[in-house]
Amino acid sequence: MAYEISLAGKTAVITGSNSGIGLGIAWELARAGADVVLNSFTDAEEDHALAQQVADEAGVTARYIQADMSKGDQCRRLIEEAGRCDILVNNAGIQHVAAIPDFPVEKWDAIIAINMSSAFHTTAIALPMMRSAGWGRVINIASAHGLTASPYKAAYIAAKHGVVGLTKTTALETAKEPITANAICPGYVLTPIVEKQIPDTMKEYDMSREEVIENVMLTRQPSKEFATVEQMGGTATFLCSDAAAQITGTTISVDGGWTAL
Repeated sequence: MAYEISLAGKTAVITGSNSGIGLGIAWELARAGADVVLNSFTDAEEDHALAQQVADEAGVTARYIQADMSKGDQCRRLIEEAGRCDILVNNAGIQHVAAIPDFPVEKWDAIIAINMSSAFHTTAIALPMMRSAGWGRVINIASAHGLTASPYKAAYIAAKHGVVGLTKTTALETAKEPITANAICPGYVLTPIVEKQIPDTMKEYDMSREEVIENVMLTRQPSKEFATVEQMGGTATFLCSDAAAQITGTTISVDGGWTAL
């Protein structure tokens, strides 16, 4: 039996999706036929124009809905305003680096809220919609740091470990239904934010671009290659396919071997 991926008739809500990994996932889901809802905390003309671009190029319906993922009520409103959510991709996230004694409390609270608690709030509203529709996919974007740790990233690592745990619980609560829940755990992904960091890092270490990528940025990524946002989107699309119907409650690492170390 050959599996073909068509998401026509499905609606995907992707948090934190006006750039980077979230946008890459939105594009690939749209190319597979899903209508998409983009999201971020801003509400600029370019946000809505981006949704229109996805709609025009992929031939689907695409909307942009502003919601601040640090606020539980807005997370829930996002799903309610979408009106339908067959595919939920919890991607929104922020980062801050500091030693635990120096870690600002407000940064801890924001990272836990945006990176972890938002996924609880959106899932709580989306699951009844999926049950009503008779089908659903929850895809949480965790991290290699959801499976391992590094110093100075306490909040991020705590949140991403929490996302992996939430994924497992979601899967168990839906195990006898046509709904799955999984976490994608990326390593270093070449997003626009990462791309902008490369020139400054080259200056700081007096290295070439290739040296910075291999010896500084990808020290823990054995492949010595960035993952791409398109690969993140392809992995998410696969998890929405019939071939992945019995994949639930687990993690898929897209990290060039990072977590194999």
